[in-house]
Amino acid sequence: MAKPSRSRRLLAQSRTAVWRTTPSDDDGRGYLQTRMTLFSKLMFWSIVALLVFLTAMYETYPEIEPAHQGLILRGAIVMLGIMAILWRVLLLRRALSVVALYALDVIYAIGIGGSFAISTLLASGLHAAGYASLIYAAFTVFMRAIVVPSSGRRTAIVSALVFVPMWIAGVILALQTKQEVPGPAFVVGSLVLGIVPILLATVGSDIIYGLRRQVSEAMQLGQYTLERKIGEGGNGAVYRAYHALLRRPTAIKLLLPDRVGAENLERFEREVQHMSQLTHPNTVAVFDYGHSPDGVFYYAMEYLGGIDLEHLVERFGPQPSGRVVHILLQVCGALQEAHSAGLIHRDIKPANIILCERGTVLDVAKVVDFGLVKEITRDTGSSAQVVLGTPAYVAPEAVTDPDHITHAVDLYALGAVGYFLLTGRRLFEGKTAVDVCIQHVTQPPRRPSEVAPRPIAPGLEAVLMTCLAKQPAQRHASAAALAEALEALPPASDWTKADAIAWWDQFRTSQAAISAAAAAPTSTITVDLFGRSQPPRPARPR
Repeated sequence: MAKPSRSRRLLAQSRTAVWRTTPSDDDGRGYLQTRMTLFSKLMFWSIVALLVFLTAMYETYPEIEPAHQGLILRGAIVMLGIMAILWRVLLLRRALSVVALYALDVIYAIGIGGSFAISTLLASGLHAAGYASLIYAAFTVFMRAIVVPSSGRRTAIVSALVFVPMWIAGVILALQTKQEVPGPAFVVGSLVLGIVPILLATVGSDIIYGLRRQVSEAMQLGQYTLERKIGEGGNGAVYRAYHALLRRPTAIKLLLPDRVGAENLERFEREVQHMSQLTHPNTVAVFDYGHSPDGVFYYAMEYLGGIDLEHLVERFGPQPSGRVVHILLQVCGALQEAHSAGLIHRDIKPANIILCERGTVLDVAKVVDFGLVKEITRDTGSSAQVVLGTPAYVAPEAVTDPDHITHAVDLYALGAVGYFLLTGRRLFEGKTAVDVCIQHVTQPPRRPSEVAPRPIAPGLEAVLMTCLAKQPAQRHASAAALAEALEALPPASDWTKADAIAWWDQFRTSQAAISAAAAAPTSTITVDLFGRSQPPRPARPR
């Protein structure tokens, strides 16, 4: 267990540190392409709207139609065709390099500015056409500044490329046609109407670009890049991430800043230290631990990418007996290793057991979240650290005598998990946590066969009811003994390998759809592990 003095020292270091910046080129390229795609889409439909309006206006008022309107319309259709190809073929279907995206940015600027300039010259008889072109060019510049991530300098250059053809057209019109204002005033006015939008777009883009960099740097921790939050527990938030060099999916748990304190930090350190000792294949593996220069404490663990048992039942209902037995057997193995090392999990519940795939192996159960773990001392078998587990899965003795619990509390909780998987219901329901805890102590649970939607084998029910005995001595002697009792049950025929394959195929499809629907072009968080603190100390010898 971490000493309070060390926790205070780490907290003091965290208050004086400075963030580091390590951008991800691939993330930046992907984000830029996403925004360029959106810009292309918006420009395409805005020009379509303009053409529809002009066509309707000239149909209604044919006397104002320019002499070369047919040529203008054909040219606009060609431009729209080119924009559609760039948008639908290149940007949507291919991963373009940053250089190619920058080139497209310039092509859009010159192409749109040139098209408006040519249409202004061809519609020189309609003086309003020139002003309308300037207004739409300004719309283009503002839209790009809002949508496309760009530095102020680049925005100024690209915006100028939009207006340069317009200014050239203004000079030609001033020399060749008679305007409402003198030629020099017409040219200067065109310059002003172009320069002002350029300056505004430059300042706006610089502000937006700066804010995005600040957001990106706000949680700079380099080797791990966080993609999205996938969960939040009592003392930390978990993010899906990947290693910058290995490109390996990883889960990063961060100690939430508003919960940083000596007690929570000790619990956080204790959690990762205990998890790092365990090597059972059904316990989540820990890769790294430390804190950023800015004092954000974290640890990196394997990313499971499946579904926890809580959501499994919520989404898919009570599970077949054969699958439940398979899951419970795996958790027994993980618990047996922890118990043999003198550790009690104390918070076994459906949300802390993840069902996932590992290679071609399906229905792999992983035990996570050792934040409430308790060490059993040699002399008393007790611990001074008292933290109550989740009320719906807490053992009676954890309520009545929490300072003298044994590994039997985990077996009780695992029995309650099996009950939930089979029935879709918790052992006890109550208006408050106290109500639920009292029922754990005083009330016998209803047998699973009485509430389950499908038949339950008497042998499996007997095993679960043994786990749920009020007295620890009446439960199985160990997790290994519970596993033996489960293995001795007759094989269930309601869950086969073919069923598992079909279920996971369907699950992967649904998850892909959910991920696609939830995808958004947001900045990622980079975690710099180069400045991390010393690794967790090994546990005390027993």
